[in-house]
Amino acid sequence: MTRNVSSIGNSRMHALSVTWRWCRELLPPPLAGEGWGGGSSECQRVRFPSLSLPRKRGRGRCGPRLRNCGLLVVALSVAFAGLLLPPDSHAADPPRRVVSFNVCADQLVVALAEPGQIAALSPHATNEVLSTVIDKARAYPRTGWTAESVVPFAPDLVLLGYSWDRSPTMQMMRALGLRLAPIGLVNDIDGALTQIHEVAALLGHPERATVLLDEIAAARARLADARRSMSSTALLVAQGGYTVGPTSLAAALMAEAGLRPPAGAPSGYGGFVPLEQLITLRPDYLVMASAIETPDSQGALYLTHPALRALYPPERRIVLPTRYTLCGGASLVAALDYLTGVVKGLGR
Repeated sequence: MTRNVSSIGNSRMHALSVTWRWCRELLPPPLAGEGWGGGSSECQRVRFPSLSLPRKRGRGRCGPRLRNCGLLVVALSVAFAGLLLPPDSHAADPPRRVVSFNVCADQLVVALAEPGQIAALSPHATNEVLSTVIDKARAYPRTGWTAESVVPFAPDLVLLGYSWDRSPTMQMMRALGLRLAPIGLVNDIDGALTQIHEVAALLGHPERATVLLDEIAAARARLADARRSMSSTALLVAQGGYTVGPTSLAAALMAEAGLRPPAGAPSGYGGFVPLEQLITLRPDYLVMASAIETPDSQGALYLTHPALRALYPPERRIVLPTRYTLCGGASLVAALDYLTGVVKGLGR
């Protein structure tokens, strides 16, 4: 029986490969700096190749060929519905081959899925700037940067960004008949906790959500104990002066640490703050994603301005790396524990 299932799977994978190559031959050659995800490394002009499709159908360098290709993909995907799924599986079953195509999904999958369920993670999973699970992620294969790189893993579930993954990539995955589950950005801790419940249920392991939520609760308690009655003002400022507003995960984490925005700071998701306004707002601390000491770019000139250097020496600057403020999931534990160390340092 196992041999028969394997044979069926191999036949379906071969059919899908033929389908993709057939469509791919109808696509125009990529421009310099583009790529379709295949070929030798010499052919890849950029580090992150993309499916650079024209914005207007039937126009530009692709013309009717791309329109015909799109119709062909849709038609063939319908003909091969369920191509990648085992014969006895359906959407209600817990997935057996999960692919994450998104850095936030990576951190949820690593924490909430059984190791044997994980077919592949995104290329960002081992990026120390963006991910808090780099050590665990190294144990799993990783996809490429394009939709077609997901196909060889034969997933029965693909997790990807809801609004910030490339639209053509999502459309191509849908056309290939893949089951997709979008992972949205979270703006507060309650939203992150809800997302953990939902993804754990999707993966078929609600008990793993309970474990992770207990870990987050313990980390919050450690941070609350460290900060005690501390209450200071702070602004998270990026290069060039963009300030994160209260409707963000970063602001929620800072609030857990007793750091609130000063009166007059941008509301909502945030906005740009001129240097003069920042000096007038005068928060107790500046929060940055990384320590910036050299004015080696236009954006860095803002944070290295002599006026800010005078008002905010190193002891009044807090570094809060991007990997702690980008996603919910397991990164919350790491973020809360990191801020516990920061708060203890401020109290010295």
